[in-house]
Amino acid sequence: MQKFNFSILNDHFSKNKAFWAELIGSPLKFSLESRIFHSISISLIVLACIYVPYNIYAHLYVAAVSTFLIGLFFLQQYYYSRFYGKAHNSALFGLVGVLLLGVNYFSNSGINGSTDLIWPAYLLLVFAISPYQQHIKWLIVYLLCFLVLHIIEYYYPSLVKYPFTAGKGQFIDRITAFPIPVVTIYIVIKFMRRSYDKERKATEEKTIAIQTLMSIISHDMRTPLMNVQSYLELLNTSDLEPKDRLVLEKALLKSTNNTMEMLSSLLHWSKSQMEGPNVNLVVVNLFSILQGTIEMERIHALKKDISLNYHIPQELEVIADVNMLQLVVRNLISNAVKFTPYGGQITIEAEVISDECKITVSDNGKGIPLDKQEKIFSINSEPEYGTDNERGVGLGLVLCKEFIERQGGRIRLESNPGLGSRFSIFIKLKP
Repeated sequence: MQKFNFSILNDHFSKNKAFWAELIGSPLKFSLESRIFHSISISLIVLACIYVPYNIYAHLYVAAVSTFLIGLFFLQQYYYSRFYGKAHNSALFGLVGVLLLGVNYFSNSGINGSTDLIWPAYLLLVFAISPYQQHIKWLIVYLLCFLVLHIIEYYYPSLVKYPFTAGKGQFIDRITAFPIPVVTIYIVIKFMRRSYDKERKATEEKTIAIQTLMSIISHDMRTPLMNVQSYLELLNTSDLEPKDRLVLEKALLKSTNNTMEMLSSLLHWSKSQMEGPNVNLVVVNLFSILQGTIEMERIHALKKDISLNYHIPQELEVIADVNMLQLVVRNLISNAVKFTPYGGQITIEAEVISDECKITVSDNGKGIPLDKQEKIFSINSEPEYGTDNERGVGLGLVLCKEFIERQGGRIRLESNPGLGSRFSIFIKLKP
């Protein structure tokens, strides 16, 4: 029986998610309100494309015109907001809703029609995309308009048109109108919950990060520095044989290198936490920006007699933040060197897959235990010792994931304990 390839399925879902994220805009560029507006705009434009021909077919010409105008309004507001960075007009949006829903109320059976189903959902949408200080005003406006429309109908029932017959007609009207408020409520609640969960998770991770940072400074940084101090005291106060002195000097160099690596990771991570998302995406030649980084890491690999080869098409151009991408690739190669034994092999490859560039760093090292793979990109991951007793601080892969996602990309791990690991990052190609 052929084994199902979950990686293909994951790639499919990741691409669909990336496509939707591209439509609504990146959180780095658009506020939560704007992204909610983009999502609902797309959904309502699609619904308008369905409802306009249906209303015409059902001879509901006023409803067809109203639906068409709403769809057109959303399309115009979405286009200028998403692609020109011009903020949507929440005041105009709220007033358009009052006008079109009012017209639709009288042309579609009044209190017996489906317009009352849409009022609360539209008001929820107004709340979601407008500033907080406007919420009370819009609440009062919509309550008053709702009340006025029903009072007018009560005193002047002849103003209300009844395009549907009782029974089957009303049933079709309600069934076809119901998806509009449902879709609206679903999207707004989904975004609100996701935003809340993300902020809560970020707060929890920041708390854990501070605790981890303090632990690293108090223990992991203190221990190698004490070792350095002890080595220096031995070198200065003892008459050592040249052979013993050489052993101590090598140990001192190794301890110093490990400490520098820890300090570098700590500084990069601390800077990323303090500065937040600050990404400078440009079109660059992948080979030209990574060649120097890879050659520098080749020098470190040679100290363990590790063969480091790379295959990057020289014409490949991507959209990336140069400094972030270089740091990610450097960390991945450094990790591979750390966990690959003497005489091992590391390969860096770049290839085009659909509209993305896939950069892979693979090794034939000791691999990652299955129980630790799930948390490998988390601040909660435990630092491991390398094949030459090198020690990290567990922040390198956290940085890699954070920096790649800030560029609109993603990172993936494939590892078999005892056989090696394969880290793949996906970034956008030049259009």
